[in-house]
Amino acid sequence: MDKDYKRFTDFLVGIGIDEIPHTHKSYLAHLVALYRWLEAEGCPEDVCRAGMFHSIYGTEKFQGFTLPLERRGDVRALIGERAEHLAYLNCAMDRASFDRAVRSASEPHTIVDRITGAEVALCARDFDDLCRIHLFDWLEQVPRSREWDYRRSAYRDMARHLGSGAEQAYEHVFAQEGAQSPA
Repeated sequence: MDKDYKRFTDFLVGIGIDEIPHTHKSYLAHLVALYRWLEAEGCPEDVCRAGMFHSIYGTEKFQGFTLPLERRGDVRALIGERAEHLAYLNCAMDRASFDRAVRSASEPHTIVDRITGAEVALCARDFDDLCRIHLFDWLEQVPRSREWDYRRSAYRDMARHLGSGAEQAYEHVFAQEGAQSPA
């Protein structure tokens, strides 16, 4: 466990995230679950931190909470430069451009920042970590949200891109489809 983990959760509670609902649990519970899943997958500290803050500025799909972008410096000081950069990318990415980048074999992978409209070229490491954060975010919540068909092929492509561990996680989660009673 990251030595600063409590500082992260204290910050999130301090801005009210524990009171925000998210896929039939609290937003904080979702963030903690994603952090722990990434940690269990053996991800480095900066990726786990980015996972915990992956939607702090809101995303294309989730607008239940949005920390103003003027607070990026506060988040960067708390979780580190690379972790905040990955979290920002996850928040700001136009998902259609990300899905195209996942399907493309060419590097650098380019996505569109939906906030600024700029194209962002990602090195292989950042792209892979963004895929990892985005995929495991969805795998953590899809059984509760029951939105099984939301960008299903894109998530399958991310799992394939990342390799066997991610593919196994994808298959395990999606094997639950239809096996649960409605939430």
